[in-house]
Amino acid sequence: MTIDPPPEPAPGPGEPVPSSPAGPADPVAPVRGARAAFRHWRRTRPFWATVWTALGGFVIFFLPMAPLGKILQVGVGGIAGMAGGVVLMAMALLMLLLPGQRHTAGVIAVIAGVASFPLSNLGGLFVGMVLSVLGGSMAFGWLPEKPAGRKGGLFRRRPRPAGVSVGSGSA
Repeated sequence: MTIDPPPEPAPGPGEPVPSSPAGPADPVAPVRGARAAFRHWRRTRPFWATVWTALGGFVIFFLPMAPLGKILQVGVGGIAGMAGGVVLMAMALLMLLLPGQRHTAGVIAVIAGVASFPLSNLGGLFVGMVLSVLGGSMAFGWLPEKPAGRKGGLFRRRPRPAGVSVGSGSA
């Protein structure tokens, strides 16, 4: 005959709920895991360079569509400004999705940002131009994280196996 253990009492109103063996009872745990995964993904690419370049492209693209009293140039020049904004947003996507092409995309973003000055209402009233040049230069200068496993650098001393001589061979 086996005797079952007595049931555990239910926790009171101020006591924490014990976690199950399957995992914690914390409802915020999946959110923390998602934030950690996003943080890891973000650090493997020039994320902030992409944000600034895309914002600059957005400003340059949508400023020619502003009401007539707020823009300085109307006509074919507005189309050129919108094309510059599209190029900048495309370069932002390229930086984000293909971090290996960050140098090319960064240089093109800087050129398109500076070219937006005469093409699109003073570069999106200077705001879009400054943001796109900032983002392009950040993308050009971004480096991926190096693995933390190796220390010592280029001239690190390695242990030699016993019995191996170093030199001309004469003892």
